[in-house]
Amino acid sequence: MSIGDTLAEARRQAGLTLTQVSQQTRIRESIIRSIEQGDFSSCGGDFYTRGHIRSIAGVVGTDPVPLIREYDEEHGMPGGVRAAQIFEPATPIRIREPSNFHLGRVLAVLVLAALGFGAYHLYTTHDAHSMASPPAKAHSSSTVTARTHATDKPTAHQTTPTVPEAVIRLTAAQDCWVGLNSPTGQSLYQGTVLAGSTMIWHEKHPVSMVIGNPLGVTLTVNGKHQQMSTVQVVRLSINPLNKTPVTVG
Repeated sequence: MSIGDTLAEARRQAGLTLTQVSQQTRIRESIIRSIEQGDFSSCGGDFYTRGHIRSIAGVVGTDPVPLIREYDEEHGMPGGVRAAQIFEPATPIRIREPSNFHLGRVLAVLVLAALGFGAYHLYTTHDAHSMASPPAKAHSSSTVTARTHATDKPTAHQTTPTVPEAVIRLTAAQDCWVGLNSPTGQSLYQGTVLAGSTMIWHEKHPVSMVIGNPLGVTLTVNGKHQQMSTVQVVRLSINPLNKTPVTVG
């Protein structure tokens, strides 16, 4: 029995009409009808087709896993060009080769030279002053002591401000498609998180996240659980400065 026949039979056994399934899944009735007839061209790509099959199966009460497997066997496993259809065009990440390879060494030598010159100047000045000065009187020794204490006074400890960071943790109970993009549309991650696997991202800049099977995963941001009660594809906008993600679609 084909994917469409299986979904249609399950719908009839559940006593649901196409309209009722459409209302519960928010998938157009014409698309559901085409899927039941084995036509997936109106779904908008392999990623959305899998999402529609999963959503419809969840409403009519049938297991979506063998149906998705059958679809992958007929149309190819997710990945490559098909998986990329759901994301904005991404530019390749270029890793810039470090320039001025010896700049660090040059700076280190200059710093050491400056420190050495300063120490030498301080030492010679102190010796010259000691040789030229008459024996110190009682009141002059207190002046030297005070100056020494002022020099040895510890400076205030300076701390570097902490850069805000969003720690995104996704644990899959079922296979799930996940995409992570920068605000400019650059792809940071895309692929399937297999059941039983956990992915963790540390992001210091805002990102958008696409989750293909929200009911099959557990998502936390900075340790805070994110509730997702829909079978539809979920899109999140995550900003390290605002630790609560905003659902955008």
